[in-house]
Amino acid sequence: MSKTTTPAQYILILIDMVEKQGCDHDKLLAGTTFASAGISSIGARILDDDFNRLVRNAQTLTGDPALGLKLGLRLNLSAHAVLGQAFMTCTDLAEAIELFLKYNHLLASGLHFEFETVAEQCILTIVSTPGDVSIEFGYELFYGALINTLRGLLNAPELRMRMEFPYPRPDHFELYYELFGDDIHFDTPQGRIAFHRDLLNTPLPSSNPVLRNLYEAECARLLADLEEENSVAERTLRLLRKLEGQYPQMPQIAAMLNLSPRTYRRRLDEEQQSFQRLLDQVRAEHATRHLQNKRLSLASIAYMVGFNDPSNFRRAYLKWTGKSPRDVRRGQ
Repeated sequence: MSKTTTPAQYILILIDMVEKQGCDHDKLLAGTTFASAGISSIGARILDDDFNRLVRNAQTLTGDPALGLKLGLRLNLSAHAVLGQAFMTCTDLAEAIELFLKYNHLLASGLHFEFETVAEQCILTIVSTPGDVSIEFGYELFYGALINTLRGLLNAPELRMRMEFPYPRPDHFELYYELFGDDIHFDTPQGRIAFHRDLLNTPLPSSNPVLRNLYEAECARLLADLEEENSVAERTLRLLRKLEGQYPQMPQIAAMLNLSPRTYRRRLDEEQQSFQRLLDQVRAEHATRHLQNKRLSLASIAYMVGFNDPSNFRRAYLKWTGKSPRDVRRGQ
């Protein structure tokens, strides 16, 4: 079972959304660790396995393909708990983004981001596939939450940004345009959000440097607690996902985690894991995301995940996932 976690506020909002549609409470919670004790047993954070199961239950019960979008747009500053409060006390948007990049694992432990400024554009790139939910749900949830949070933070309800989605246009695409504006693009190589760099200088109306320092100290404490709870395998997966395309060798990963190679191997053995298995898992995740972008050739994808020969990549991918790259391309 995964030990990565999600803030409880997110799951409570999802439960409220689905139950207001008349869905059965017990069926919604079925298969989760709090099914018998009820939602009163939920702590500050829940395991991602529980969150993913709840999402699948909710999608089955509601039959709503846009559930991710609707949930994301319910996640406002207060839903992000202490990090949301920290955002509000920042001087400007640049400072808030810096906090997000530093502490985003408090919100989405399975996602990794890169932020850069190119000419006049700021670009936020998602460099890992969202969790075990469908790729559409993962991106809809994150994009919806991000734009809703920024609109509240900047007091700009009509805020629009360029948004790129690394999957084909869904049947409910018109809702994307309604919620996000016209600058929407599907079938892109990566998930990216772009906006003009001038927006970084936007002052925040609730800025408070003293409170910001207090909230950041609490964020740092919470993040340290989370990382301490995570297994070496989870920390390895997080690091490998962040280093997409580089795939360091085991001794390098051990050093990055402040462990000797011998201790690192022993800790993985205790968790019944191996570095190669974790590496293959992440390469499979990255390859699957690239395969969903039909503009990339198989040879390019093979090279991106560390293979010089496409035929070797095909065999490895089949071993990793039980599917051939062609099956994934066909949507099977």
